[in-house]
Amino acid sequence: MVDQDKSSHPGMSPVDDTMLTRESWKIFQIMAEFVEGFERMARVRPSVSIFGSARTERNHPYYLLTEKIAGKLSDAGFSVVSGGGPGIMEAANKGAFAGKSPSIGLNIQLPHEQSGNKYQDISLSFRHFFSRKVMFVKYAAAYVCMPGGFGTLDELAEILTLVQTGKTRRIPIILVHTPFWEGFVNWLKGSLLNEGMINEEDLDLFQLLDDPDDVVKAIFKHYEQRGFEPSEEEQQIMLDL
Repeated sequence: MVDQDKSSHPGMSPVDDTMLTRESWKIFQIMAEFVEGFERMARVRPSVSIFGSARTERNHPYYLLTEKIAGKLSDAGFSVVSGGGPGIMEAANKGAFAGKSPSIGLNIQLPHEQSGNKYQDISLSFRHFFSRKVMFVKYAAAYVCMPGGFGTLDELAEILTLVQTGKTRRIPIILVHTPFWEGFVNWLKGSLLNEGMINEEDLDLFQLLDDPDDVVKAIFKHYEQRGFEPSEEEQQIMLDL
């Protein structure tokens, strides 16, 4: 008879019961993050998620541009969602906070770099990146990506993948400040497209813009024929996100 206790096999470590218990109970913490996020975020639609570097100084042109975009979106009726931290995230919250619609921060607990900014009408705190990322996507009517680092690229790749694969609805994905993003876009065309790793139409999933008014117009243009609320089919897709 085959021995099914693989923990005794070479290369398999014995299970630490204490650690296993801690891992199991972690599920409830994760569930709590999702429940609170769903209950709070479902009430703030339509919303726009804005991403960018946490390291951008307050007097930097990127910061000022983000603040202006967020203010225009807020006055146009969009809740603005950011990561709740410093830099571009603060600029997004600050612009929205001064506007007519709610400013929302989805804060993440990190060993360094992240600290909550003071421009949040609604503030949620997460331990886990994956539950926080769902909140950025699930209720967003648009994604606005300002210049940023790994975190910004992570969020951008996430939404591009979800839309490309049909795991979420098609929304405007806007990359702001052409000089910053054009190298990335050229790489997509020169490497991914040329190697057959993406299709030509995948390049239409996003657009490059520079002017704050054009960002707002692009979002309204996307929805002018259909309204901001997801269709029944889209609601089912988003339910399974």
